[in-house]
Amino acid sequence: MVTVNVSATGKPIALARGLPMVVELPGKQLEDATIGDVKSAIAKKYPKFHLDRQKITLKDSKNLLTDDVTLKDAGVVEGGELSVKDLGAQVSWKTVFLVEYAGPMLIHPAIYYFPEIFYGGPVQHSMLQRYVLTFVMLHFAKRELETLFVHRFSHATMPFKNIFKNSAHYHLGSGLALAYSIYSPVYGATSPYIRGTARNNPMYIQAGAAIWLFSEISNLITHIKLRTLRPAGSRKRAIPQGYGFNLVSFPNYFFEFLGWLVIAALTGSYAAWIFLAVSTSQMYVWAVKKHRAYRKEFGSEYPRDRKAMFPFLA
Repeated sequence: MVTVNVSATGKPIALARGLPMVVELPGKQLEDATIGDVKSAIAKKYPKFHLDRQKITLKDSKNLLTDDVTLKDAGVVEGGELSVKDLGAQVSWKTVFLVEYAGPMLIHPAIYYFPEIFYGGPVQHSMLQRYVLTFVMLHFAKRELETLFVHRFSHATMPFKNIFKNSAHYHLGSGLALAYSIYSPVYGATSPYIRGTARNNPMYIQAGAAIWLFSEISNLITHIKLRTLRPAGSRKRAIPQGYGFNLVSFPNYFFEFLGWLVIAALTGSYAAWIFLAVSTSQMYVWAVKKHRAYRKEFGSEYPRDRKAMFPFLA
């Protein structure tokens, strides 16, 4: 049997006021007892202190210990000490994604079909506006379906308060700002910004649509490939190969960038360019961080000439 001492990090935890406590793990050894076992024992004594709310660290450390780490690998000895922190109310990542993507799917048709409310009068929509509405609705419908049937999440939940911060990026950026800009009279069929320009040329718009469709299908393919690398209920990782992965570690981010680049280039909207810059910057930060993690995890096995997000560049 293994025993460890668990105390609260910082202030007392309302859902576990009996801490510190001694956790006993019958039939376990340091080699096979995991952090997940410790969390389960805490939750058994304090049922309202759910596993997803618990952040377990070594005493006087802020580094999270994941559920699958054994006590031996974590450096815990018999009778050693761990700390637990309450992460607060949680919400599933799947729910967060569904809420994020639902925003633009409601905002875009609302502004497109009810211009009197937003612009004070009717708008005769141009071909470009119709295409952009189609792009946006199909993109986020795809994201919703991927959330339900494709994505596997390494973490089950996140703090509930973060859903508002995460949603703001989509609801305000690719939602309200983009829709209000592109469906305005400036981009309408009778606007001088549209009439007689490439933005009203079917071949120009359809060429952009072809690139956009390629990027969306490619993004889906890469997401499906990533799903196959991780068995259900596992955090096991493998080196992705094929369809863009031979050039960059995260072609899904590159294809996402390409799709929004098409919208920005076709429209010339400041809102579209700003959203593209913000979203691409964030994706690049994620890509570089995860790219380094791949290199650290797989060492010499990981392809040395593979870039993080942009083929041949970075």
